[in-house]
This record gives sequence, C-alpha cells and structure tokens, in this order.
Amino acid sequence: MIGEMFALAWRNLARHGRRTAVCVGAIVFGVVALVLAGGFAEWMIWMEGESTIHSRLGHLQIVKRGFYEHGVADPHAYLFGDRIIDTQQITALPHVKAVTPRVAFSGLISRGDTTVSFIGEGVVPETEAAVSRDVIVHAGEPLASSHRNGVILGKGLAASLGAEPGALVVLLTTTPGGGVSAVEAQVRGIFHTAIKAFDDSALRVPIPLARKLMKAGGSHQLIVLLTETKRTDEVLRQVRRLVDEPQSGLQVTPWIDLADFYKAVVDLFASQTGFVRAIIAIIIVMSMSNALMTSVRERTSEIGTMMAIGFRRHEVMQLFVSEGVTMGLIGGTLGVLLAYLLAVAISAVGIPMPPAPGMDHGFDAEIRVTLGLAASGFLLALVSSTLASLYPAWKASRLAIVDALRRAL
Repeated sequence: MIGEMFALAWRNLARHGRRTAVCVGAIVFGVVALVLAGGFAEWMIWMEGESTIHSRLGHLQIVKRGFYEHGVADPHAYLFGDRIIDTQQITALPHVKAVTPRVAFSGLISRGDTTVSFIGEGVVPETEAAVSRDVIVHAGEPLASSHRNGVILGKGLAASLGAEPGALVVLLTTTPGGGVSAVEAQVRGIFHTAIKAFDDSALRVPIPLARKLMKAGGSHQLIVLLTETKRTDEVLRQVRRLVDEPQSGLQVTPWIDLADFYKAVVDLFASQTGFVRAIIAIIIVMSMSNALMTSVRERTSEIGTMMAIGFRRHEVMQLFVSEGVTMGLIGGTLGVLLAYLLAVAISAVGIPMPPAPGMDHGFDAEIRVTLGLAASGFLLALVSSTLASLYPAWKASRLAIVDALRRAL
C-alpha cells in the first residue's frame, strides 16, 4: 500500500512539473546553504583545534598536580625529574607520534636600553618540531640543540626589542632561592603563531639553557603528540595507567581541557549554525506549504472524485504527505550532492579571510563537509518537507465530497 501511494504521489508530482520544480528548488537551495555554512563552520572549528594542538598544547600534557593553578606564581615547585616517567613506554604506545619535555619560565629580556617582560619555554628542538608545527619561524632559522645559547623570539616581542636574527639579548629570571640569574643569548630566529598575544611576549630556548637560567633541573610539562586527534581519549586512558596519577602526584590533561578559546569558537559556530538551520527550515516549510495549498485548490475536483470512488480521508491525507516526503527525498539528495561539489570547488580556490581578533595574519578558509553535516542537511530537507505537507494534506482530506465534485461541473 505504501509503495502504491508513493507511486501515485510520483505521478502527481510529474504531472505538475513546474510546481514540483519550485518546491524541490527551494529544498535544494536550503540544503546547499546549510551544508556550505555548516561546512565553513566545521573547517574553522577543525582548523582552530589543529592550530591549538600544533602551536602549543599537543594532544596530552603531563604535569605535576596543581601546575595549571599555581605554576606561574611558583614554577620551581612544579618541576619533576626525568626519571619519574618512562617516556619510552609512552612513545611506544599506538598512535603516539612524539613525546617532548618543556620547562616554563618567565622574567625580563634586555637589548641595549630596552627591557621588557617575557614568557619563556625551554624545549628540545628536535622533538618539539613535530608538536609546534604551527610555530612558524619566518626570519632567521629554527631553534636547534646545537645552538646552546640560541633563542627564538615571538614577532611582537622582537619588534618591542628592535631585535633581528643575530642580535644579542640578556635573559633574567629568579632562582629557587629568590636570587637573580642572567644569561646572554643570541637571537637565532623570529616566529609567529595564530595567536598575536602569545607572539607579543613569548620566546623559546633549548631546554639546557632554560635549566641553566633557572638553576634547577627537571621539566614542567611532558607534551604528547598523537597521529590523529580522534585518538585522544583512547591514548589518554593508556597514558594515565602508565603514569599512575594517584601515586605519582602527576596528572594527564587532554588538550580540550586547556583550550578555552577553542571551546568558545565551537559554541559560537554551533549557535550560528543552529540559527541558520532554523531559518532554512522556516523558508522550506513556508514555500512548500504555500505551493501545496495551491495544489489542493487546483485539484479540488480531483480530490472529490477520488473520495467518491472509495478513497478514504486518511488515504487522501497520506497521498499529499507522500508527495511532500518524495520532494524532500529528491531535494535533500540533490542538495547534498550539489553542496559537496560546490564545497570541493570552493575549497580548491580558497576563501580569503582577514585576520581574526587576536590573530596577526589572514588565511584561506575551506569548506569541510562531514558525513554528519550531510546527514543533517538531508534530514532537514526530509523533516521540513514532511511538516510542510501536513496542513495542506489535512485540508485536502477535510473537503466535502459534494462541494468538491461541484467544482468539476
């Protein structure tokens, strides 16, 4: 019975080709708009996440418990020795790409008569390179372990000092005993990231130089980089077992718990996409409902004839709902396919974007069509077209047979 109803609905849609084309076109337009807008949001969220991971955070961070809350005020209290964790075991885990230590410190940097504050990181350049893919050295050369007294400066910090590659600077910080420690370093390069505020105050040095400056051993963080971000939760459980958090006094934190700006971006785009989805649903429902009501008025005599030869009112209603569902299936399928093709073409060209707030340079955006987004667009088309057909279908089923037949005379 259902197959027969849809076959009859298809014939009716084919008989009224112009009206069907208008309804299907509205659905296709809505689905394309939703998928492209959602795909842009998906790409922005994905890009922000990957940029956050590959500029500073990594996928997992192993630190002493309380480091994030009190580490800035008392960095020396949150150093841990290299022997407390077997990094080889972590590196051997599936999906782990790199493990690298960091030392966090802060102080003053001077060049000539200019002195400004900085936030520094001591790193192992060879293993840090994989984690800090989005820390781009645009002048000079990247940091290397062979540069024992080398330092790379953030773009904004270098501008404040008037420093270029090859310049000599002096780093000053406090020691565990409360004294002052200073070293002379040579600027090897200047870098930038996606976060301008970080570039305005950050510098990096080889980890031995950071320990020499602080007059303390150990590390503040152990950064774990994975081959795929989607493996974060899986590897997190394995690393926590290896680290034995309750006994060691350490904690393993996934990147998402540290990425406040990323979470704000996700919430923003979720709200925007939800609003766009609601507007598109309203447009589809209103346009289709209007077209189907016109169809009911034009087919009044046909509806009366159907009921006169034995069609029940609920069967008439089913027929019109079937027409709406059929148009939703067609429009949803065509809309998703067209949106995917447009997304590929637009991504190949790129969408020039100005620098966002807090960023120092623009970029070319793309459109990322995921399976979930395509399914969402298809379901929106199907549900909206079904809802749009309910009232016209009800009106058609409530026509009086005598009045409907009189229209035919």
